[in-house]
Amino acid sequence: MTEQEIFEKVQGIVVEQLDVDAADVKMDADIKEDLEADSLDVFEIMNELEDELDIKLEADENVKTIKDVVDYVKKEVAAK
Repeated sequence: MTEQEIFEKVQGIVVEQLDVDAADVKMDADIKEDLEADSLDVFEIMNELEDELDIKLEADENVKTIKDVVDYVKKEVAAK
């Protein structure tokens, strides 16, 4: 999977989970500050990514921005 494909998957899930506009979900967007997500939202986003991509993600991984999520998912997909 390319970084762009992973970003699009993350973006779709974030838009659905947080009910935000896709244009707001950019690589440098801070999940909690810019997208107003709480810890439960982040947990649900990670769970959805796990289910859709058949990978295991730790919810407490140091993810602050959308790029952090994309990089983390990319690393886990590559390790699979």
